[in-house]
Amino acid sequence: MKFDVTTLEGKKDGSVDLDDTVFGQEPRKDILHRMVRYQLAKRRSGTHQVQERGDVSKTTKRIGRQKGGGTARHGNGSVSQFRGGAKAHGPRSRDHSHELPKKVRKMALRHALSAKQSAGELIVVDALSMKEAKTSALRKQLEKMGVTNALIVGGSEIDATFGRAARNIPNVDVLPSQGANVYDILRRHTLVLSKDAVADLQERLK
Repeated sequence: MKFDVTTLEGKKDGSVDLDDTVFGQEPRKDILHRMVRYQLAKRRSGTHQVQERGDVSKTTKRIGRQKGGGTARHGNGSVSQFRGGAKAHGPRSRDHSHELPKKVRKMALRHALSAKQSAGELIVVDALSMKEAKTSALRKQLEKMGVTNALIVGGSEIDATFGRAARNIPNVDVLPSQGANVYDILRRHTLVLSKDAVADLQERLK
């Protein structure tokens, strides 16, 4: 399909061919949901841990007499109800990540791109470059394009000047084409792709 290309100044600059197999799919929510869960689970550090009974060093001597003490018949002091005792069935360090087939991961990225295209939340620009790293200037350009909350994806490398100008703008993320992922695409309102990013993604996902 043909898709209009604009400049950062908001002027029309020709068009680009979008592959229907990458940008024209019918988005499947179940595939996107599986991919987001996969990404978020993989990001978890899994370092949460508390002391359980076997981790606490306390005497195993009975706390008081079995009868006649006027208190409950407590045994070991390492149980959870005593100060310094252990947590019963507490969290342990573990890896939260799970497997997801590579075919499903590629399909999810195609469906995320297609979802943005079908919702009218996709913008293709000719290039992501600036003469000076001026955050205020870039913010004004993005606002002219109606972009306030966006993921901006460039080619294999991000122009250093553009990257410095964009890094202090709230709700705007900048990634190279290799870093484009489903979670970051869906969490932002608008997806801005450079022509190089379109070419890289189509080659990667065909």
